[in-house]
Amino acid sequence: MKSGTTSAPVRFSTVGLPEARRVALWEEHNAEALIGLRCRSLQDTALDATEINLQLPRVHVARVLGSPHVVERTRAEIRRVPSDAVACYLSLAGDAFFYHDDGVRLLHPGQLLICDADQPFMRGFSHGLEELALKVPHTVWRDLGGPASLPQPLVIDDGSVQIRTLAALAARALRRESGEDPGARGDAAAGPGVDTGPYGAADGSADAGPDAGGRADLGPAADAGPGVDEDVLLDLLASVVTGRTGALTTVHLTVAKAYVQEHLADPGLSAARIARGIGISERHLSRVFAAGGTSVPQYLLGARLEHAHALLARSAERTVADVAARCGFGSAAHFSHRFKEHYGLRATDVLRAGRSRAVRRQHDVEPHA
Repeated sequence: MKSGTTSAPVRFSTVGLPEARRVALWEEHNAEALIGLRCRSLQDTALDATEINLQLPRVHVARVLGSPHVVERTRAEIRRVPSDAVACYLSLAGDAFFYHDDGVRLLHPGQLLICDADQPFMRGFSHGLEELALKVPHTVWRDLGGPASLPQPLVIDDGSVQIRTLAALAARALRRESGEDPGARGDAAAGPGVDTGPYGAADGSADAGPDAGGRADLGPAADAGPGVDEDVLLDLLASVVTGRTGALTTVHLTVAKAYVQEHLADPGLSAARIARGIGISERHLSRVFAAGGTSVPQYLLGARLEHAHALLARSAERTVADVAARCGFGSAAHFSHRFKEHYGLRATDVLRAGRSRAVRRQHDVEPHA
């Protein structure tokens, strides 16, 4: 995949492939789609690994899941398949080590590692991995203001909302139109109603089915879903790497919205809290939302109501009061009033319809005599 065009998302999995061929096919796919690596499994079992790849006009985005293994970017591999790029790895699950010429780094979920992909390195995942990867061409990296050279890897682990938002946007870029992240474990940017962890991981199976091995095109690039904004993704990366936030209104709006989504259940969430949480003034926060065509209170209320609607529609267990509390409403009566005002339906009606659908689904899957 060459930079400069947006390609359809591609999914590759070793699951279901002949065990003796899995490592070779995994290496072949990565050399073509991401970065050429040598790979070996750490266990006697065959390698189970799945990767979703998406080429945006300037950067390549990937989500990788795998069983325990080691990968190595050797000098021979660099000569054979040069990348001319910087690699950014954001761990979502599983500890790892990164070995390079000057030493070794131990890495944990939530940390962002950035390295020159044309310098030798070795990475190991003793408990398997789940990560997001960005391949950034050197020309794009320089435009972002990144260091001119990377003799040692950069490791950023401040746990900032910028890193979490970067992860969410990268995951969103890989999401299909259906809202699913094929072969992965959810998407923190998928919107209200998706229960996710702090870095975009949600409960679910990472494994493809037994017949899902090999390469599959996931449809046209539009299936990556709405809101895939490469400029924002790159601006966020620049902010994380350089520490400069400047007056990037779009980035601030994206980060602020992500902060709101993370704290929807807090009834005390306010403009002042959001501004402190993302490191800008409350006045500038108001200007940022105004530039986006809304206000902080309007967006917060809308996000809470959307999340509540999703919970009511899909759940047969919760009460309206439970949903109100989970979405940050201090009063079930106030929530019910706002919900009816916004949707023209009562919250109890949406909950009742959700329960009816759940009963029908259960009936459909039960064996009939």
